[in-house]
Amino acid sequence: MAERKAALNRAPARPELKERLERAKTIVLTEEQMQEQRASFAYGNAPRNSRITKASATSATKRIRLSDPQPVT
Repeated sequence: MAERKAALNRAPARPELKERLERAKTIVLTEEQMQEQRASFAYGNAPRNSRITKASATSATKRIRLSDPQPVT
């Protein structure tokens, strides 16, 4: 139980982090930025020794489109 005690305390106040999170809520990504993020996510989460490459992940993202990007509220 000693290992869990640190998790029971409240996290310290982080005003800079809170400000950045609030600012991030207003950002709308372009389709190009979304494709980059999708490719990075797919490649980064691919199993080791798989045949997924950065190029194949990037190629696959070009077939996925957002119809109307909305900011998260």
